[in-house]
Amino acid sequence: MADKLNSEDYEEPRCPTGGVAASDSDRRIARIPVDRVIRKLDEHLSRNDFDAAERHLLYWREEAVEGGDTHGTLTVDNELIGLYRRLGRKNDSYDAVDRVLDAVERMNMDGRPTAATSYINAATAYKAFGEADRALPYYRRAKEIYESALAPDDPRMAALYNNMALCLVDLSMFDEAGDLYRRALKITAGTPDGNIESAITYMNMAGAAEAEFGLEDGDELISDLLAKAETCLEADSSRTDGYYAYACEKSAPTYRYYGRFAYADELSERAKKIYAGN
Repeated sequence: MADKLNSEDYEEPRCPTGGVAASDSDRRIARIPVDRVIRKLDEHLSRNDFDAAERHLLYWREEAVEGGDTHGTLTVDNELIGLYRRLGRKNDSYDAVDRVLDAVERMNMDGRPTAATSYINAATAYKAFGEADRALPYYRRAKEIYESALAPDDPRMAALYNNMALCLVDLSMFDEAGDLYRRALKITAGTPDGNIESAITYMNMAGAAEAEFGLEDGDELISDLLAKAETCLEADSSRTDGYYAYACEKSAPTYRYYGRFAYADELSERAKKIYAGN
């Protein structure tokens, strides 16, 4: 199957800040500036500077721990799950997963969107490292929480549906995966980054078609889905931000895998130019 651009490759589900009521003791905690930490992290990632991103997160994790900021620590650990996953560092990613799941339990957060975000990050790590069966229960729990707490058109729903569908495809549960992909597309059409997210979904659907029908029998469907993904990517071709660059970079192998070499080269070159400019 193609090396697909998955939702988790470009966008980490993030724990919302300010969503937990503070007790009197909480007010004496030395809280880290979560919003500023995330903005700086995004700057490092926009340049593909993963070493700087790791140093940044580890510094602020130490600050959060020393200041007794459990919510700040949870946020940083969620980011570390995704960073280490992107770097292929399974043990480090799993260590962060263990810390996150333990914190959710200790803080009695199950049922809240913040817990769902943590479950998604854990599940995405398990899936990325070949443990889809271990990931699926966490996706299902996150889905229960999100669907009860968020609006049906919330962009976080689309990201969850996309990532959960990838897991289902790995487990050959194609009907349920297809339903989630279609639900994701209905949401992404109305979001600010909807073109990128829709392109990702279409490419993932192409991978699902290959897994279910094979390259030969699924050729027509795969071609149609790749054409729709290309239309979405080209609709944003004037963008010069790191988010779009990463989407192009990670989409290129999918098109190369399916024999669309010229477009794959074009996407790779587009990403290089954007990174150089940033």
